[in-house]
Amino acid sequence: MEYGKKNWVFCDGDLPPKGDNPDFPGHEALMITNVSPMDAKIRIKILFEDKPPYDNITIDLNAERTTCLRLDKPIGKEGYQIPYGQYAIHVISDVPVVACFGRLDVRQTNMAYYSPAGYGF
Repeated sequence: MEYGKKNWVFCDGDLPPKGDNPDFPGHEALMITNVSPMDAKIRIKILFEDKPPYDNITIDLNAERTTCLRLDKPIGKEGYQIPYGQYAIHVISDVPVVACFGRLDVRQTNMAYYSPAGYGF
């Protein structure tokens, strides 16, 4: 059985404000798990509504390991900081990986952590 895909797209990126509670700052996260017995070279492309994509974020993910990228902090070897506003993420890997996306939204008193759906191919 094959696990994972080499491409993942998450269309609903929109960094929420940090909010007032330092224990639970608003953020988004991209989790990637390498289910392969081979190391993965991963490229992340950020697509925007109003400007060209940023296509220069790279990470290495060892075989059978996982990583969680907080998207309110600099990511990748390049330390790219995603700007606030609407964006989408395209994850491109040279071996099959599994990816998911989550958001902690603190704009209301009963905060919500949810995972917008992604598409793997």
